[in-house]
Amino acid sequence: MSSNHSIGAMNQLADALDGAEFSPDYVTKLRQYKDLRKIKLLLDGCAELVQIKHLIDCDAQPFTPDGWTIEMHCKGGVWEWNPEKISLYLSERQKDGKVINGNELRKDLENMQTLNANVLDYLLKNPQLIPEDWKGKAVFFWGTIYRDSGGDLCVRCLDWDGSQWNWLYDCLGLDFRDDFPAALLASN
Repeated sequence: MSSNHSIGAMNQLADALDGAEFSPDYVTKLRQYKDLRKIKLLLDGCAELVQIKHLIDCDAQPFTPDGWTIEMHCKGGVWEWNPEKISLYLSERQKDGKVINGNELRKDLENMQTLNANVLDYLLKNPQLIPEDWKGKAVFFWGTIYRDSGGDLCVRCLDWDGSQWNWLYDCLGLDFRDDFPAALLASN
């Protein structure tokens, strides 16, 4: 297939895409985009780019797995997703290879602004929003505590299995390692 574009121009484009942190997957998405003319309009100053606001209703009833009940759910209003407003918290008793019992960690988190399971479920529906640096961690959403079908208290987490994001859970009677951070609203 011939092209009207020189190798030099294509190399410049590749350098710009690399500089903007376009992975090969994003380059494929760009190639498959159905209406590249809209991007041309943007470049010509004839269109505007509007970023989508991702609003999460943290007051809604969260997803509850079959046979489970909600023990505690901290509501948080409607919250606009912004990963810069989230911090991943580890207790001092959880750092450097140490573990902490989930019941003790829950006490440590009592006065902190933990994100609830509604945020977890929103991210599962919109995995492109999940920060890359969360991979390799099980990020827990302590704002919602469940009682599982066996009667144990537990908390759900977001986990990368190597190919996709899923939710898992851990019972509060178990140990939480240094790769099990809690998702909190970052303090200003």
